[in-house]
Parts: sequence; structure tokens; C-alpha cells
Amino acid sequence: METEKRRAFIIDFMYFAILALLCFAVLKYAMPLLAPFIIGFALAYLLKGPIRLLSGKLRLNGKISAIVVVLVFFGTIGTLISLLGVKAFAASRELIFNLPQIYALHVEPVLMGIFDGVEQSVLRMDPALVAALEEMFNRLVQSLGQMVSSLSMGAMGTVSDIASSLPGLFIKLLLLIISTFFIAIDYDRLTGFVMHQLNGKTRTVFVQIKEYVVGTLFVCIRSYALIMSITFVELVIGLTLIGVDNALIIAFVIAVFDILPVLGTGGIMIPWTVITALQGNYPLALGLLLVYLVITVVRNIIEPKIVGSQIGLHPVITLASMFVGLQLFGVVGLFGFPIVLSLLCHLNETGTIHLFKPVEDTR
Repeated sequence: METEKRRAFIIDFMYFAILALLCFAVLKYAMPLLAPFIIGFALAYLLKGPIRLLSGKLRLNGKISAIVVVLVFFGTIGTLISLLGVKAFAASRELIFNLPQIYALHVEPVLMGIFDGVEQSVLRMDPALVAALEEMFNRLVQSLGQMVSSLSMGAMGTVSDIASSLPGLFIKLLLLIISTFFIAIDYDRLTGFVMHQLNGKTRTVFVQIKEYVVGTLFVCIRSYALIMSITFVELVIGLTLIGVDNALIIAFVIAVFDILPVLGTGGIMIPWTVITALQGNYPLALGLLLVYLVITVVRNIIEPKIVGSQIGLHPVITLASMFVGLQLFGVVGLFGFPIVLSLLCHLNETGTIHLFKPVEDTR
């Protein structure tokens, strides 16, 4: 009896291990190749409602409605991205070209002032150390200047690399638009064909997975919208208290930037704090630093709780899945791993699969 249980356990373990490896290989290597078509299908699904609404209200042919809605969607998105992209490129270009000048006018004088203070202190303690200190400081200033210049040149090289990758990006974008058109036009026929290939039980599980994943995605969007709103309120209060002008607009921009998982609030707050300190406005720099620390601590506390409670996972499991997903698949894994774990828990609770024994909540 024990031998049979062990054999069954080994078979189940190997089955799920192979399945996990296959899923990893598909997500890691196949997904990037099929990304334009997958995103196109997702966009066609999202535009399905407006297409049917337009077709019903204006009594247009379904294909014509699909073409109109997809054209309006990509036209609007393209216009917004173009306007924001031009402004962002212009601002970045100006900053990159002015980095050496900013260093010479703002950073180096501050460093010289700090060195003068240190030199006076060392002179009182041990005058023999002043010469060595001056040499060390001169090397530091020279190294920082070279670093700023190389950073500026490196940024220009990055811009050149981005420009050289534009043809490939354009082809992918063109594939995305074309695939969205064709999928939106024949959405019902394509999905009907796929569903027809599945047997009764598999079809039921597939529909269950689709409904749960779609619902979970909207829940995640709602969760991060709540986190962004909390961050926005904290920023408005904090920036107003420390006397920053246009606090409402600045808080909104930073809160939107906070959605980015790698940069987040620190992508704006940290450089802002450093530049303010280098300009000699230490009270404002300290205030910005305190606001950033409060926002970071609060976000690290509430994010696992809000996201985890919304998708039915424990905060620790949510945090671990977000970290593992980020390490394996980047931004997609950061958001996708908690959804996958939530789906597995849901399927296990409904008896569709049997991965673990559910524990009753005794609270």
C-alpha cells in the first residue's frame, strides 16, 4: 500500500514538474515570438463590447463596426503616445546635453563647499593631512566629471540603439495592428472554432479559467488603481506640507509614474531630492526625502495586502510570487505570477485540480 502511494506521488510530482517546465519554456521563449498576436487577441476581446454596441446602435455590419472601432482605438492611442513621446524625447535630450553644464554649475560648487569645510576641520586636527586630502578630492572631482561626460555620451549611444531597433519595433507594431483587425472582424468565428475543438469537460475548464482570469485581471487593475490613489493622496498632503508649488499636478504625475515596477516613485523623488540638496535647499530636500520614505513604507505594507486580498492570496504568498515573477519574466511576471497562483488556488478549491489540501479558515 505504501509503495503504491509513493509511486503515485512520484508520478504526480513528475507530471506537474514536466508541466511546469513546459509552461516556463512557453512563457520564456514562445510568448515573445507570439506577443503581437496574443496582444492582438486581447485587444480584440476588449474591443468586442464597443464593436457590438456600435453595430447595434447604428445597425452597421459587424465587420465595418470592427474596422471603425479598431481604427479609432489605434488612432487615439497612437496620437497620445506620439505627443507624450515627442515631449519626453525633447526633455530627455535637453537634460542629456546639459548634464556636463549642470555638473559644472551646480554639483561641483557644492562639492567644493563641502571640501572647504572638511579641509578646515582637518587643518585644525592635523595639517599634514591637508595635502593628501586635496589630492584625493581633486581626483574625486575629476572622476565625477568624467563620469558625467561618459554618462551623457552613453545616453546618446542608447538613443542610437533605440533608433536602430525602430524597424523591428515598427514591424511588430504593424503585425499587432493587422492581427487585431482580423481577429476583431472574425472574433466569434475564431473563438467558436477553438471551442469546437474541445470536448465537454475541457471546454468547461477552459471557460472557467477564462472567466476567472479575466475577472482577476480587472481586480488587479482595480487594486493598483487603489494603490495609485493612496499614493496620490499621500503625495498631495506631503508636497503641500513642505511648500511645493503645483503639488496637485506633480503628485498626479508621480502617482502615475509609480505604476512602473522598477522605477516607481523613486524614479522621480530621488533625483529631485538629490538635485534640491545640491542646490543648497536642504530643508526642501529633507522634506522630499521624508515624503518618499513614507510613501515607500506605506506601499510596501499595503501592496501585498490589497493585491493579495483582492485575488484571494495571503500577503506573503503574493509578495513572494511577485518577486519570483519579476526575476523570471520581468514586468509580465510581476503581475502574471500572482494571477496564475490565484487561478491554481481557485481550480483546487473547486475540485477541478488537486494540488494541495485546502485548510479551513478557523478565524
